[in-house]
Amino acid sequence: MTGRALTSIKRPAEPWRQRLIRSLLYGRNVDRAVKARARVGLAILLFAAIYAVLAGRLVMFAVGADSHGARRAGSQDAIATARPDIVDRNGEVLATDVKAPSLFGEPRRIIDKDEAIELLTAALPDLDEAEARTRLSSRKGFVWLKREITPKQQHDIHKLGIPGIGFLRENKRVYPTGAAVAHLIGLVNIDNQGIAGMEKWLDNNGLADLHRAGFATDRLQRPVELSIDLRVEHALRDELLKAKEKYKAKAASGLVSNVRTGEIVALVSLPDFDPNNPKEAHDPERINRLTTGVFEMGSTFKALTLAMALDSGKANLNTLYDGRGTLKFGKFTIHDTHPVGRAITLSEVFTFSSNVGAAKIALAQGVDAHKAFLKKLGQMDRLRTELPESASPIVPKRWSELNTITISFGHGIAVAPLQAVMGINACINGGLLIPPTFLKRSEEEARAMAKRVLRPETSDKMRYLMRLNAEIGTAKKADVKGYYIGGKTGTSEKVVNGRYSKKQVLNSFTAIIPADNPQYQLLVMLDEPKALPETHGFITSGWNAVPTGGKVIARIGPLLGIEPRFDLPPSDRLILAASRTTQ
Repeated sequence: MTGRALTSIKRPAEPWRQRLIRSLLYGRNVDRAVKARARVGLAILLFAAIYAVLAGRLVMFAVGADSHGARRAGSQDAIATARPDIVDRNGEVLATDVKAPSLFGEPRRIIDKDEAIELLTAALPDLDEAEARTRLSSRKGFVWLKREITPKQQHDIHKLGIPGIGFLRENKRVYPTGAAVAHLIGLVNIDNQGIAGMEKWLDNNGLADLHRAGFATDRLQRPVELSIDLRVEHALRDELLKAKEKYKAKAASGLVSNVRTGEIVALVSLPDFDPNNPKEAHDPERINRLTTGVFEMGSTFKALTLAMALDSGKANLNTLYDGRGTLKFGKFTIHDTHPVGRAITLSEVFTFSSNVGAAKIALAQGVDAHKAFLKKLGQMDRLRTELPESASPIVPKRWSELNTITISFGHGIAVAPLQAVMGINACINGGLLIPPTFLKRSEEEARAMAKRVLRPETSDKMRYLMRLNAEIGTAKKADVKGYYIGGKTGTSEKVVNGRYSKKQVLNSFTAIIPADNPQYQLLVMLDEPKALPETHGFITSGWNAVPTGGKVIARIGPLLGIEPRFDLPPSDRLILAASRTTQ
């Protein structure tokens, strides 16, 4: 075949799909050699960019050892997680996070461990040398050496330039109010995890789960609003500190409760601790006595005994009881501190704080009715609130008539003071048992969860008795002019070596403000107060807890928005008569 014949053979036609792809890739009438050189140049630039990024990351790992990558290298070393702020009902910060540097090491990168330890212990005298040596001798990629160091310590160590030593900025929990709300707020551990109080409640109610899931890692979390009013808290704590010192008491505690919502507006238990320096928190004397401790509440329990009788319909304010002598039951003798020597009315049982009268009132109701009433008012079961720390009441295993006698005046049963406050709230707020809370709660929310335990007219009579006791009874020393308070005292002898001691007592005073239309209840407790010349040798509640309560009321009344009212009629006209006209 000739060349002319070869040239006359046609090449097969290029498929249309290939023509389309070639047109899109190269265009038309383009020099393919130029295009090839452009592609090679682009590939070189792309690879150069990739290697530049890798080189940059290597440099970051080398000189920026406090990066998140280094943090992840620790794998098993916990990192302090972020927590939401905790604020009082007015928005004042009670707990918040700040950033603090922590010192870590990367054992695989340390050249001379002995030199590193020598330099670090010189900069940090409190660094445990043996523990640091153990950690730096491990094969881990990351170990903690010292958590939460100061900026100056960070600066000094940074100047040493030790390879394999770096810093991480962690979340550190701080409490701006110090010890003021310590028992309520609680505290966290070194990893910023709640271990007590409302801090632990936060973790138990979803925060810990969020952290484990990798969420809530920053501080863009909604603050937790408590029911506490920091102003009222400071006033209550200040007066309790003064009373504890004045009466040489072993401990002092108190709280303010909103009787309509169950909100706890203030809670103080002394001695307390500073959660910023939590070593003292482990002292067994520094427990929260209002929720963790259980005590025989003494005569404040008579309020529940009389409410039981009035609500049953078997007694009224003028029902008479024999108060001429003692009450003998087997080998036990019940007597009154100030015997009247005559028959007394139910009202006088309250104002004279008669043990004999309270015992006879309870016996008239019967053992089963007494037990059922106390259970209905929440005194027989463990009280659950947001605070994880709570104790179960101590009740008789076998409840006899003797138990009913002693429990009628607050002996023989031990409850958490907050538990007693809940029961008394129900006696004076119209008869509604409302669970206490440390979170903000509206009256509508409280009514939705409330349980009716008393008739409204019974509550009216109890408010009358409380006010009458401030007018002519044992609570007179707390009757702050203008606030129309009501109150009940309690002095319970403590058990020492198996016997009740007359020299070691737990005093309590509960007040309602104001008595004709209660908004708040105040509880003040003094543990083992001593007699003073001004108390004439007495250590009973009326001489120490009651005047302390009066001072607290004078300070917190304006803070709670309670306007003073003067020249008000006595309780039989303002409370009792008004109650009769509405029935």
